[in-house]
Amino acid sequence: MGKKEPSVRSHLTSILLLPFTVTVIIPLLLLIFLKYNVAWGIDLPFSILILLIGLSFLILGLVIVISAIRQFSKRGKGTLAPWNPPQKLVVNGVYRYTRNPMISGVVLILLGEVIILGSLPLLFWFILFSVVNYIYFIIGEEPELEKKFGEDYIEYKNNVPRLLPRKKPWSQKS
Repeated sequence: MGKKEPSVRSHLTSILLLPFTVTVIIPLLLLIFLKYNVAWGIDLPFSILILLIGLSFLILGLVIVISAIRQFSKRGKGTLAPWNPPQKLVVNGVYRYTRNPMISGVVLILLGEVIILGSLPLLFWFILFSVVNYIYFIIGEEPELEKKFGEDYIEYKNNVPRLLPRKKPWSQKS
């Protein structure tokens, strides 16, 4: 019998410690202690457009993150946390478009926050987070996934981009 889906508590812990910290706690601390200028200080009506663009990125990122978490739980029988990772290779749902939809979603959320809040420190956090994760995927995560999942992961890696999505969903050959 296969591993059961992780508990709600396990998911909430991983969400609070990982994406919530990155997208809420750190940005909030930056905004409390450093300057920001909503919609970059642009006057109406253009500020409304800026806010709508930022909100669109934020909502899209949130939808992607939620979808990725659900796939990890349902298909992978794990969470996004390294201490309870998926037991199966997840190549369904948003994972058919990009290998790292969780980070893609978080990056979109951060980008939305940068656009809405007009904060240079938040922009630097967005860039730092994006670069560090990109490097981590190449030198840390991908070699481990190749060891764990073998040829299935290599086929997936060769067909699905790391962060920017494919135009059409990828289907694994059975």
